[in-house]
Amino acid sequence: MTTLAPDSEAQAPCQPKHIAMIMDGNNRWAKARGLPGIHGHEAGEQAVSVIVEAIMAAKIKVLTLFAFSSENWRRPQEEVHALMRLFLKALQQRLPDLDAQGVQLRFIGDMSAFDQALQTSMQTSMQATQGNSRLTLNVAVNYGGQWDLSAAALDLVQAVVRGEISPDAVKPEHFAQRLCMADLPPVDLLIRTGGEHRLSNFVLWQAAYAELYFTDCLWPDFDKQALAAALEDYASRERRFGRTSEQIKAMHRA
Repeated sequence: MTTLAPDSEAQAPCQPKHIAMIMDGNNRWAKARGLPGIHGHEAGEQAVSVIVEAIMAAKIKVLTLFAFSSENWRRPQEEVHALMRLFLKALQQRLPDLDAQGVQLRFIGDMSAFDQALQTSMQTSMQATQGNSRLTLNVAVNYGGQWDLSAAALDLVQAVVRGEISPDAVKPEHFAQRLCMADLPPVDLLIRTGGEHRLSNFVLWQAAYAELYFTDCLWPDFDKQALAAALEDYASRERRFGRTSEQIKAMHRA
């Protein structure tokens, strides 16, 4: 996988193949209702189920969710522990339905930082659903785009040291194949809820040519209609990948 678009992708989009989402606003949603932050995360977990169903209904093949960043460890320990408990509970409860719906569940990130029970549950979930093909659902946990890039760089350097690749022969493809989600298409559409306009260290390489969609809607309120609005906005854009509009139109006529 690379983020350099082949000719077949240089056209006005109708439907993205791969959507990535930064699910922001859980705490603010709870605060606005006078509730503890964990209630916002619980509502956010319910929103995930709604969006996963909507994504499958739209026949989109890959969804990547930013569930817990490498920077989220800086949050209050009480909140982090509550998140871990909620994550484990949701994983155990949702797995049968995800499997029955044909969802292949993957976790990307440094899972070694989590306790053994959660690591085991994540590994079990991936193994149980690895044969499914209706939707690939990537859940980014203890993930950061810079971590992803540095890990790939280290692996590539080691390959060069072993003599497997000549330094002069290194290309972006050698780097890309060492990243998380290397076997999946690049991100076409990146959605961030909650009103912030930044990537927050998420899929930095994979989203190099992604269309960005920012909404003030807080994550627990992001529903099928909100997703439909994002998809409509995406479909209105012309993805040129460095070309001109005239070149794109000529390719459509060919």
